[in-house]
Amino acid sequence: MKSQAKNWQNTSYDEAVAKELQNSLKIHPVFCQLLVQRGIEDYESAKQFFRPAWEQLHDPFLMLGMQKSVQRLLEALVKKQTIVVYGDYDVDGTTSVALVYKLLRKYHQALDLYVPDRYQEGYGLSLKGVEWAATKSTQLMIVLDCGIKGHEAIARANELEIDVIVCDHHLPDETLPAAYAILNPKQRDCPYPYKQLSGCAIGFKFMQAFVQYCNIEVEVLEEVLDLVAISLACDYVALTGENRVLMYLGLQKLNNSPSLGVAALQEQLQRQPYYTVRDIVFGIGPPINAAGRLADARLAIQLLLAKTPQAATDYAVQLTTQNTNRRAIEQQVVAEAFAVLEAEQVDWAKQKSIVVYQSDWHQGVVGIVAARLVDHYYRPSIVLTLSEDKIVGSARTAGNFDIHQVLEQCQDLLLGFGGHQHAAGLSLAPAKLGLFIDRFEEVVQQQMTSQEEQPIQRVDATLELEQIDDKFWHILRQFEPFGPQNMRPVFASYGVVDTGYSTVVKEEHIRLKVKQKNSKTKTGIAFRQSQHFEAIRSKEPFDMCYVVEENTYKNKTNLQMNVRGIVTGEIEEENQST
Repeated sequence: MKSQAKNWQNTSYDEAVAKELQNSLKIHPVFCQLLVQRGIEDYESAKQFFRPAWEQLHDPFLMLGMQKSVQRLLEALVKKQTIVVYGDYDVDGTTSVALVYKLLRKYHQALDLYVPDRYQEGYGLSLKGVEWAATKSTQLMIVLDCGIKGHEAIARANELEIDVIVCDHHLPDETLPAAYAILNPKQRDCPYPYKQLSGCAIGFKFMQAFVQYCNIEVEVLEEVLDLVAISLACDYVALTGENRVLMYLGLQKLNNSPSLGVAALQEQLQRQPYYTVRDIVFGIGPPINAAGRLADARLAIQLLLAKTPQAATDYAVQLTTQNTNRRAIEQQVVAEAFAVLEAEQVDWAKQKSIVVYQSDWHQGVVGIVAARLVDHYYRPSIVLTLSEDKIVGSARTAGNFDIHQVLEQCQDLLLGFGGHQHAAGLSLAPAKLGLFIDRFEEVVQQQMTSQEEQPIQRVDATLELEQIDDKFWHILRQFEPFGPQNMRPVFASYGVVDTGYSTVVKEEHIRLKVKQKNSKTKTGIAFRQSQHFEAIRSKEPFDMCYVVEENTYKNKTNLQMNVRGIVTGEIEEENQST
């Protein structure tokens, strides 16, 4: 039965190129198919993909503004000028500040740091931050993960005779702020070959250039690679090219010899045997983020800069406590947001977007709540609350729909906005709320295609169950680290049959024991898919798509299929009739 659910979508690739690659690599054709889907089309590219190494990092001086930035930094060091390291309050921003500060404090004493208050100052380089820097007789500010739109604040810094070096990865406006230097590979005429770095990764490239210019041992850079990995994972940037190399090296650091602060946080979170990108996103990231969401983001930086195990432990305990509090607040706001939508009795056949507002919602969790709404309704979602005299909030998208582009077409109704394709922040006057909700829905209606209205289950390759063995896993895991644009491959197997030993777990999951033709029994877990159990245990053939992963239970590790989708005969008939 080679059926397919209507939301399964096969990833395209050039079969001729895959065959040619298979002739040179001599590995299973499925792996060559996966490589070509990732733009890896020749032996040398495959070799680099499978063996990420320090030597694959680009020369930092290829980045526009780098020479000028390094020379200005050296001038500050030689003249013992006060340097303030300034960064955003999220994970990317706090890791950025910690990385640059941690490295520079080895060579410079007149060093301070500043993180804006999420509620008093909002996102970006603030006037308050610049004025504070002036009170410290600052002559150089290194601004990380923000600043590319900080025209007013940078103009004020210039008036105060403070030079500003901007290290940002967000999309610039047509006109750049009048900073002393700007490091952003997305700015016009920047020849840097890789454009998708996180803010922390750009800070790392700045420090790499500094170390290279001064002939400092490269080990000082290796000390901060765990911070780069945390930023890349939590900022959801593409794990291709240089980002993939940095993530690979960063995971080695994080798993083998993490900094004191990261190690203390791992202990509080019940240390994993091996941390993956997913473990960072759902484990390490939230407590670091919680500092800026509920209180002061400097607590996260203090953790990442801790010099003693005891200090690191103290900070880690505080952060995990704050994260527990954040979860409770989040759950309450999620429940209230769902209640608002249910009360409105929305016609989801007609409405393509969600904008919900309540004046007393906690500003620190609105982004997370927006993501929860997207997960449930699969629509671009904005959650808004009141902050002093303006409405502020966060937007999250569904699939790959570009929410930043939608906000651009609403900017005449906004006080400000910023972000990227998948997530953004915004603010507006209360009087404009109704107009904004109508405009946002109108633009989404115009731009969203019918294919974008439903979640699509990507399927990368067809696989026979008998092919899943230790040798297969040994090669598959070399595709790690998995993340955006290098997602864990999804395989489909057709004509699978229950062995009679599949069971329902906790009333909603299925623990699968299945075979295909003459294969050995294979184990899988299908979360929240118990509706298929009756059809499966009838022993009629069915189709499934899944990822292959390791599962450790009672200190025993085995390969299992994590099932993403199941198509039984009954489901297929329903699909054909609709």
